[in-house]
Parts: sequence; C-alpha cells; structure tokens
Amino acid sequence: MRLHRRLLPMLLPFLHSLPRRSLHLRCLSSFSTNGTTASHRRLCTDSPVPQPVAIGQDPAEVLGQSYPRDDFTNVTAKILAKVGRNLHNQSHHPLRLIKERIKAHIYSAYIGRYGNPLFSVHDNLSPVVTVEQNFDSLLIPPDHPSRKRGDNYYLNRTTMLRAHTSAHQKELVRSGLDAFLLAGDVYRRDEIDASHYPVFHQMEGVRLFSNHELFANVENGEDLSLFESGQLRTPQKQQTHTLEAVKLLEFDLKHTLTRLITHLFGEDVEVRWVDCYFPFTHPSFEMEVRFQGDWMEVLGCGVMEQELLNSAGAGNKLGWAFGLGLERLAMVLYNIPDIRLFWSQDDRFLKQFRVQDIQQPICFQPLSKYPALHNDISFWLPETQSESGQDGFSENDFYELVRSIAGDLVEKVTLVDNFTHPRTGRRSQCYRITYRHMERTLTQQEVRLVHQQIEHAAETELSVQGRY
Repeated sequence: MRLHRRLLPMLLPFLHSLPRRSLHLRCLSSFSTNGTTASHRRLCTDSPVPQPVAIGQDPAEVLGQSYPRDDFTNVTAKILAKVGRNLHNQSHHPLRLIKERIKAHIYSAYIGRYGNPLFSVHDNLSPVVTVEQNFDSLLIPPDHPSRKRGDNYYLNRTTMLRAHTSAHQKELVRSGLDAFLLAGDVYRRDEIDASHYPVFHQMEGVRLFSNHELFANVENGEDLSLFESGQLRTPQKQQTHTLEAVKLLEFDLKHTLTRLITHLFGEDVEVRWVDCYFPFTHPSFEMEVRFQGDWMEVLGCGVMEQELLNSAGAGNKLGWAFGLGLERLAMVLYNIPDIRLFWSQDDRFLKQFRVQDIQQPICFQPLSKYPALHNDISFWLPETQSESGQDGFSENDFYELVRSIAGDLVEKVTLVDNFTHPRTGRRSQCYRITYRHMERTLTQQEVRLVHQQIEHAAETELSVQGRY
C-alpha cells in the first residue's frame, strides 16, 4: 500500500491531534445513542390500563396495517400508542427544532453543483421494518446480543419496530442516493430513568464518494484509487480499501461532524474522538464533547462496510455514516431534565419552544416539581432457566411490565437489593419504583392501586413469587 506523499502531510496534523482510546465493544445503537396514533391525552391515572399484547389475539394494527402475532410478539398497547406521534415533525417541539437546526446547517454547508442542497432528507419512513432490514442488511451477526427479544419490540418473528434509523440505509442507497439525512422514532426495551425511554428519536447521515469525487482536490488525484486487492483487514481500514482513500474519507467525516457540533454547541466546545466498534462501519468512532466538566458521547460514526455498499448496488463507491440521538442533544442544549417531558401535552412545556428562529437559544424553565412517591416490590425469581441460561427472568421484561401498567407515572425503577438464599440458593430481588406525575401531585392511594396491579401482573406474567 502507498500513501500519497502530498496527501499524508495534509491530513496528519488534524488526525494526530485527536485523542484516541483503545478499541472497545459497545452495545449496538444506531451508532450508540439514547437518552404514534397516540392519544393526545395528558398524563393521568384515570385512563384504562394498557395491557401487553397477547399471542392469539387479533393481529396487531400499526399505521393502518395488520401484523399477525406469534410466539415472538412482545409489543404492548402502550408502545403501539406511540407509533405515529412523530415528535420530530411536530411544530415547535424541541426535537423538531434540533432536527431542523441540523438540517439547516447541512443544507448550507453542502451545496450541489447546481446550487441545490447536496443532502436529501427523509423523516417520514414507517418505523415498522423487517428483521432483515433492522439487522441483516447492516451485517449484524445472527448471534449478536442486539437482536435479543428482551431488547426489542417484535410484532412477530419477521417484523419489528425499528431499533435504529440505520434499518433504512440499504434501501436508500439502493435507490441511488449518495447523500442523505434520515430522522425518525426508534424503539427499544430498556431501563426506566430520567434519560431512558422506550421510544426515542435518531438522526443520521450518509455520504458516498466515487473515485473522482473523493480525490478531486488532491494533486494527481487521478492516480489514486478507492480500492486495492490482496490486502488484509487492519484496525485502520477494510481489506479492499486503500489507506489513502480511508484517511481522506475519515478526514472529511470528522471535519463534517466537528463543524456540525460546533454549530450546535458553540465555537468554544471541546471535542475528542474515541475508537469503537459497530458491525456496519470500520473504522468506527464516537465523538465526545466536554460538557459541564465531563466528557459526554454525542454521536457515533465510521467508514461504511464495503459489503453493505456492495449489496446495495453501490460497490464502486466508498461512504461514511453517522448517527446521533435527538433527545440527548435537546436535553443538553435546552437543559431538559427528564426525557418523559418530550411526550407531555402540557402547554407550559410546549410554549417554551414556540420560537420564530430555530437558532434562538432556549433555556428550559422547569415546571413545578411535584413530589415523588416511592413503593418497593420484592419477589423470588423463577427457578426455571431461560434460553440464555439465566433464571427465567429478565430485568427488561419487568421494566416493560411496569411501563405497560403505570406508563409515564413512573419516573424511575431501581434495583435496590439482590439476595441469594444461603440454603436453597433461590434468588430474590427488590425494586424501588419512583412515581411522579409531571403535571400534578399524586396521592399514595392512587399510586397504591397502580402498584398492586404491578405486583399481581409480575406474578402472573413473569412467574415470580411475591414477598409482600
């Protein structure tokens, strides 16, 4: 392999100034990010309690389409009620403001040859995707932990609610697009706290380059090539890529994202890059920014796997991709303390984001902080073994059960005790459930009614034995 003698000096000062950490494996996110025909009711406790979708019932209805249930179905009525809300497209919503700020920056920074925006935007694609779209199209191995039923919302064995917007990458590349932004709602079963919610929103970008486009501004670029044969895959590049192509692509990617984050956070923001792993890019990186004294991850990115491009009919090009979480950026930039607020219909929240200029600085003024109520639940775990070899109990299943019954009344669920009986070996756990309404004061009496439903459902649905 050869690195063009004029190309390397141009890139090294930028690339070498960016700190790196050693390679490490991350749980799959659309590049690692997390903080609806839904009813437009405010948060309350007097509506009917949503129940998990049961096998054998009528097909699940999502956005006017029917999907038959099977033994893999685990989506709940509470989650289905979120599909179609599209907060990222709701006027004067903080998520839409962030999306529009990113779009406006990319539009102004990258202009096509005829003066039109280089990137197209796609923010209305259905969140219902096939398992093939969500995993196989992104080269995610069959045994990858991100496929677990306990971490995703499956309509059935072949169809699911997308876990990342990257599920649409292949179809958009196959349609002939070389530069696009993609935004939408994504769904994951996760823990319950102020920064995690089962529905959140992502935005990602993809850009592909032909040989001429990548080397157009390099002296003697016509002598350089995107591809070479007979090489091995290394931490720096994929086996079919030339090192000079990858370094130039990496430079363009990091320069693009540094400009974007500087636009959002301001000129004084400190940025650093971290080597990481994603199944669909190599090499892969995470960007962290210095915020309130700590380093915070804001996005993931990398050079797209050539196998993905080959399968999408773009095998003569190289590309980069990035993905970020809109909630995470909005919570930081607007000082929003609780991810549940994004779903509130309270005008005291929404009116703070009714601005004429999307670039206008906003500092969210908290609503009255209503008091929290704490209730504990303890139970013996089932003794049967699950497919993973663990006790037939999953924390995510319990979190999902709590969500399906209590919904947004629950602020946080915390494991406070994990006990193993010294004689029988049986295990028990105790969780503390924090209830807090976003718009009014809860009473212990109404919370106790909800808590009793959770206790009963845990025994019947999760086969645990209560200790209360």
